[in-house]
Parts: sequence; C-alpha cells; structure tokens
Amino acid sequence: MNTLLRTRTMGLAALALTASMGLAACGSESDTDSAAETTTSETSEPTEEPTEEPMESEEPMAADAPFGPGCAGVPTSGEGSVEGMADDPVATAASNNPLLKTLVAAVGEAGLVDTLNSAEALTVFAPTDDAFAAIPKKDLNALLADKEALTTVLTHHVVGERLSPEDVAGEHETLAGDMLTVEGEGENFTIGEASVVCGNVQTANATVYVVDQVLMPQM
Repeated sequence: MNTLLRTRTMGLAALALTASMGLAACGSESDTDSAAETTTSETSEPTEEPTEEPMESEEPMAADAPFGPGCAGVPTSGEGSVEGMADDPVATAASNNPLLKTLVAAVGEAGLVDTLNSAEALTVFAPTDDAFAAIPKKDLNALLADKEALTTVLTHHVVGERLSPEDVAGEHETLAGDMLTVEGEGENFTIGEASVVCGNVQTANATVYVVDQVLMPQM
C-alpha cells in the first residue's frame, strides 16, 4: 500500500515537472519571438539620409569685363562708371570719369575731342590724374601750353584699332606715327615703366587701358 502511494506521488511530481518545463519553454520561445520582432521592427525603419544643398555655381567673368586694381576707383554707377562709359564715345566717356580729369583737360587744350569721338575704333592708354601729377608742375604747364608737343604726347597714347587683352601685348603704331610696345599677358601689362591699372574698359568707339604714368614719345 505504501509502495503504491509512493509510486503515484512520484508520477504526479514528474507530470508537474514536465508541465513546468513545457511552460518555461513556451515562455522562452515567446520572449525570443518578441525580441526578434523588436529587433526586426527597429532595423526595418528607413533611415533618412542628409540632403546635400546644391553648390552655388560661379558665373564666368564676361569676356569684356574690366580688370586691375585701379578699377576700384571707377564709380559703380552713373555716366563715369564702367557701364556708363560704354554708352559714349571715348573723349566724352573719359570726361565723366573722375580718374581722368587732367587727361580730359589736355585733350581739350590740344583740340582732339572731335578727332577721338569721331574715330571708328581706337585703343586709348589713358593716364590717371596721379600720373600727370607725377610730372613736375613747371614741365606739365609747359607741355599744356605747347599745342603741337601736347598733341604728339596725347596721340602717342592712342592706337587706331580696338585691342582686346589677348591682342594688346606687342608693338602697335600710334596716331602720332611712332610705335608703342606693350608687354605682359593675362591681366598684367606694362608699357615701359608704366603699368595698366584698369584694363579693357569699353566705350562706344574705343577700348581703354588706364595707366599709372604718362607715356612720353621720342620727340
């Protein structure tokens, strides 16, 4: 009788242990599935890639754009500006530019306004006011008073065709009948000891290269 009771008790314990292990296994599988679902859910969310802002493209410089440090002294608007000068023939255009007042006065003294304005195509190497101021005052006054000599000096600064920056270097015949030699390339040009400080300025009938010295011909 005791043996039979002990056997039944052990059988019930075994059944309880088996059921407990089964429930534990189910719980383990459920936890695994839940973790897998969580991982899948986390990894399946799309990631947002940072959007790159388009780079601003630089506009190429216009072929007829002026160049040189001296261009900073040219007005940004009005008749004396680079755009304003393009509307008038060269002598009139120069008269509106604050850098060229002495040159304009000299052109008037020599009676060259109509000659320059009526020409079909010119290149003018235009000395600044500072360039004229570098000449001793006595010598400058003497030059301004001598119309023939003044005409020779001024026409020595003028070539009878438009010269682009690509063509300006070399030897060119001036309206004075002599030769003018320009050296350099790109945006750096010299005529003797003079330098172009603002080049490729367009007027209605001429291309202007502003220079920092008065160019003296062999007289």
